[in-house]
Amino acid sequence: MSFNVRTQPGDHTFEVAADENLLAAALRQGVGLPYGCRNGQCGSCATELLAGTVDYPEGAPAALPGQGPDTCLTCQAIPRTDLTLGVQEVTTATQIEVRTLPCRVVGKEPLNHDVIRLYLKLPDNQRLQFFAGQYLDFILRDGRKRAFSIANAPHDDERIELHVRHVPGGEFTDYVFASLREKTILRIQAPLGTFTLREDSRRPLIFMGGGTGFAPIKGILEHAFHLGVERPMHLYWGVRAERDLYLPDLPEQWARAHPNLTYSPVLSEPDPDWTGRTGLVHEAVIADHPDLSGFDIYMSGPPVMVDAGREAFAAHGSTMDHMFSDAFEYAADSP
Repeated sequence: MSFNVRTQPGDHTFEVAADENLLAAALRQGVGLPYGCRNGQCGSCATELLAGTVDYPEGAPAALPGQGPDTCLTCQAIPRTDLTLGVQEVTTATQIEVRTLPCRVVGKEPLNHDVIRLYLKLPDNQRLQFFAGQYLDFILRDGRKRAFSIANAPHDDERIELHVRHVPGGEFTDYVFASLREKTILRIQAPLGTFTLREDSRRPLIFMGGGTGFAPIKGILEHAFHLGVERPMHLYWGVRAERDLYLPDLPEQWARAHPNLTYSPVLSEPDPDWTGRTGLVHEAVIADHPDLSGFDIYMSGPPVMVDAGREAFAAHGSTMDHMFSDAFEYAADSP
C-alpha cells in the first residue's frame, strides 16, 4: 500500500509507502522538502497538514512547543491517507540556510598517492541539507577557511564525504595527511555554492572534471542516478597520469549500470602503456562533440582548466547560460 502526497503551493506529487516517513519519500523522489536534523528535534521540517491523516512512530515527537495541531513533522510522520501539505519547497541552493556546525572525523581513507577521502559526521541531532555539487568550508582556529566540495549525494547524507588532495607545503592539507585523526572535532560552514544540477532541463549533459574536481561531479551524478535521470550523460575526467584517477573503477561501474552514461578518462602526461584518451580534457570534449549548442556542460577543477573549457566551448556553440562551473585553486591552501 502507498499514499500520494501533494504539496501546495508547489503542486508537486510524490508517493509514500505505508511504513515510510514523508521526508524520506520526498528526498527519494527529488521533492525539496526542508529539513534539519531528521530526527524530529529541530522543527526545520515542520509543514502544515492541509488534508489527510498521519501517524508517528512510538516515542517520536508529533510536534514541538509552539506548533499547532495541524503541524506535521515530515521527518517522522507516516501517512495513513493521501495528504496535502502546505510547504515552501526548497528548489534552489540559495534557499538553504548556511549553518556553522561541529563535525567529527569518522573515516580517513587514502585513495592514491595524494588524495584522501574524509568522512565527517554531524552531531546525532543534526543533518546537513544540501544540493548535490555544493561545498563546505572548514573554519580554522584563527578564522581562516578552507573549501572542499561535498562528494556524496543528498539522499546519502548520514556522512559527508570529501576528497582532499595533498598540496605540498599547504598548511591545512599537510595537517590532514600527517596529523588528522579519526574522532577529531572540526567546525564547518555549509552548504555553499550553486554548482548544482539544473533538473528542469532536458538537454544532454557533459561533465568535465579535473583532478579532485571529480568530487562534486560524483555527487551530482549519484543524485542524477537516484532520480532516474535518463538524459544522455558523458563524463570526462582529466588528470596527468593514470595513478591520479583516484577512484578508477567507480565511473566504469556507473557506465555499466547506466547505459545513458559514457565515461572518458583523459591523461595529459600519459603513462607509456596507456591506451586511452590523451591530451587536454576540454579538447577531448570538443573532439567528441564539435557542436555543443545543445548541451548543458558542468565543469569542475582548476581555474586554468575551467577557463580553457569555457572559452573553447563558447567557440563551439555553447553559451554562458548552459555552462556551469566550480573552479577552485589548489594553491589557495598555502599559508
